[in-house]
Order: sequence, then C-alpha cells, then structure tokens
Amino acid sequence: MNDEALAERFQANRSHLRAVAYRMLGSAAEADDAVQEAWLRLSRSDTGEVANLAGWLTTVVGRVCLDMLRSRKSRREEPLTAAPAGAAESADPERAAVLADSVGVAMLVVLETLDPAERLAFVLHDMFAVPFDDIAPIVDRTPVAARQLASRARRRVQGAPVAPEPDLALQRQVVSAFLAAAREGDFEALVAVLDPDAVSRSDMPGATVTRGAAAVARNAAVGAASAGAYLALIDGTVGIVAEPGTPRYRVLTFTFTPTQVHTITILTSAESLTTLTVERLP
Repeated sequence: MNDEALAERFQANRSHLRAVAYRMLGSAAEADDAVQEAWLRLSRSDTGEVANLAGWLTTVVGRVCLDMLRSRKSRREEPLTAAPAGAAESADPERAAVLADSVGVAMLVVLETLDPAERLAFVLHDMFAVPFDDIAPIVDRTPVAARQLASRARRRVQGAPVAPEPDLALQRQVVSAFLAAAREGDFEALVAVLDPDAVSRSDMPGATVTRGAAAVARNAAVGAASAGAYLALIDGTVGIVAEPGTPRYRVLTFTFTPTQVHTITILTSAESLTTLTVERLP
C-alpha cells in the first residue's frame, strides 16, 4: 500500500481513534497527541498482512493511551478536568466541546477514578466492543483477567461496591494443597485446607449440600482425585478441572476465607459447564 492510500485509510479512522483516545485520556489535546502517535507507528509499520486496519489502529491507540495514563500517574499528576474547555486545552474549543458532550462530564469524572488498565479494558470493551482477546495483550493480562478489569471498572462506573482483587497466588497455593491431598488420599491434609464450616454442593439434580470440613473432605476428594485433574482459572478464580475429556467431565469451583477453602461447587451439567470461562494454569 502506498503512502497516499495508507494516509487515506488512516484519515477514515481518525474520528473513531480520537473518540477512543478522548475517553481514555479525558483531554482533547492529549487525544490528538495519541492519534498522531498512532499515525507515526502506522507509517513505520508493515501493515500488508493486517486484515482489520481499524482494529489494529484501535489497539495501537489503546497502547499509547495506557502508556500516557501510567506516565501521568507515575508523575502523581492531578487528574485532568473532565471538560476540555478553552484554547489552552485545545486549538479547537468547539471540537473539544463536541467531544465532551459525546461522553458526558459525569462519565469522564468517573473514568478518572479508574486505574489505567481498568479504564482501558472498560473503554475498549464496553464503549467500543473490542474483544477481551484483543485487550489482554495490551494490559499484559489473560483474557479472563482483562474481563475482570472491565467488570471492576463497570461496577465503579455504576456506583456499586467493588470487591478487592482476588489473591490468585494464595488461591493457587490453597487449591494446590487441596488437589495434592486428594490425590494422595491424605484426609487430615484435606481437612486442614478446609474452613471448619466448609460447604460443598453439586449441580446434579437432587444433590444434597454437605457441611463441615470432615464431611466435605470425604465428599470433595472423590471429585478432585482423578489422575488428569489440573488447576485452572475458572471465571477468574482458581479451581480444578477434574476428569477432563471424559463423559464425566466436571469442574470444581471454590470460594475462600483468607487462607482456606470455604465452599466447593461441583459442576457437571452441560448447562453449567458451557457458561464457564476456563483457562488452564501452567
């Protein structure tokens, strides 16, 4: 593609890219800077194999804006004002006002409260329908983790209380101990990893709820001890995929106290399993 054709295609996407950048940065001037940087990167790149140039450019602008937000935060700058008014903010105050109106001052104020990665995930996914598979590399997370970022941001935007970030390292340690004890048939070790008031349940019709660490240990060990069982992120929380690839395929999900398992849910029905996002842990 020659330079003129490339410039024409970039120009066709400029308004979209400016909208993305403005929602990310809350500043018309900085949005223009981000779009200009995207053009520079495009002009220096071999895009012959890029099938979706608009998507590629959106990703580039997202990366540029994320870097700018992180740089702003590292310098401990005050958040920018929501409405970019006046010549000092933009060489074209009328266009800046149109941008502000398109987002809403209240929304910009809320977006300023988000962490950079949360803001990017929310803006790209919820406002511009970018898939989490494309967002994940920008924020250096898995698609599941990117989905969590957007979910947390969405809750902040909606004014709902936000749960603390899960401690995945601690979850992995607890679930690994549970799986190892189940495989070894170490009943005492299983009980030790369970909260005294632990609960286990299954989605099988007519299944009863089991309560108490000892009873849960006896019940859950059967579900977890298969030879092929492995740890996985299940909807963003560490769990176990047991008996993978068999007609008895099942998933164990967990909730946690700070250092133990409190609830185990054993999922076996196709209805339950098809709604899960499962990512095997290395």
